[in-house]
Amino acid sequence: MPPSESRYTVLDAAPRRARDVLLRWEVILVILLVLTIVVNTIVSPYFLDVFNLADATFNFSEKAIIALAMALLILVRQIDLSVAAIVALAAMGIGYAAEAGFGPTGLFAVGIGIGILCGVFNGFLVTYAGLPSIVVTIGTMSLFRGITQVILGDQAKTKYPPEFLELGQSYFIKMKETGIPWLFIPPIPLSFLVFLVLTVVFGIVLHKTATGRKLFAIGSNPVAARFSGIPVERLTFLLFVVSGLLSGLAAALLTARLGSMRSNIAIGWELDIVTMVILGGVSIAGGVGSILGVFLAVLTLGLVTFGMSLNNIPGQVVSVYIGLLLIAVIAIPRIADKLGLRTSR
Repeated sequence: MPPSESRYTVLDAAPRRARDVLLRWEVILVILLVLTIVVNTIVSPYFLDVFNLADATFNFSEKAIIALAMALLILVRQIDLSVAAIVALAAMGIGYAAEAGFGPTGLFAVGIGIGILCGVFNGFLVTYAGLPSIVVTIGTMSLFRGITQVILGDQAKTKYPPEFLELGQSYFIKMKETGIPWLFIPPIPLSFLVFLVLTVVFGIVLHKTATGRKLFAIGSNPVAARFSGIPVERLTFLLFVVSGLLSGLAAALLTARLGSMRSNIAIGWELDIVTMVILGGVSIAGGVGSILGVFLAVLTLGLVTFGMSLNNIPGQVVSVYIGLLLIAVIAIPRIADKLGLRTSR
């Protein structure tokens, strides 16, 4: 087989398989999303209130932003379990920068900068030191969170510029009537708007560019991808940097929304983020996934938890639900494969 033909096969076979496998799953996610909306509307008369729905996005948008980067990492058979700890470390840096007199732009830059440094550290250990990502990021999860706890202790950072808090606590796009019945511009928080924009960007990169085909190839067969000339280590390193960058961005958005931070900020986010990605159809074995699936999973999980909160269901029950859902999403396809209920990927 000529080299060019071999390279084409490696780069394009995986995306074709991914489309075949994910199409059915994305249809299922759409059905789940519709059922979630219908059930919540029946159970609570306040669910479809446009301002309630806008407020609901506050609770998952920062996690969803990080989930986009996590999706690409899991797609190439890696994982970053330190993302929540990076959020805490970056939020602490933002708190100190605010006390030093930084404005909103400077505070976002500090958060993103700290996130990038953490991502570089993770990426170096995984790609150039050759350590398993799950081991590295479990270690850095403890490291980053530990640094935050040692420096802050029981302190809380609460002094931020009003302009910074305004970005996180108000609607970036205000509610606007159009004069046409049932047609209006809904209120949109900045964090959700950032998530929507990044979803489009990540979707284009993953599904419409050569870089995206390379990521699918790495996830499908890293050895074959390396022999075909794909810079596996470089791309993997960049994905860890992107994960850190988006974690830092999420830290800035979260701090602006809460108006304060402690060392336990974002604790437990790892489970929620991985659940969003796996529920979205990204295979933990690598090589299969879509940004659309992750987007649908984010909305479904976000609206389910919002509906639970409207009905005064305790947060512990929500955590149990998310844990069971993660196990089910991972286990059911494998059980179906063993029983011969699914076609081969």
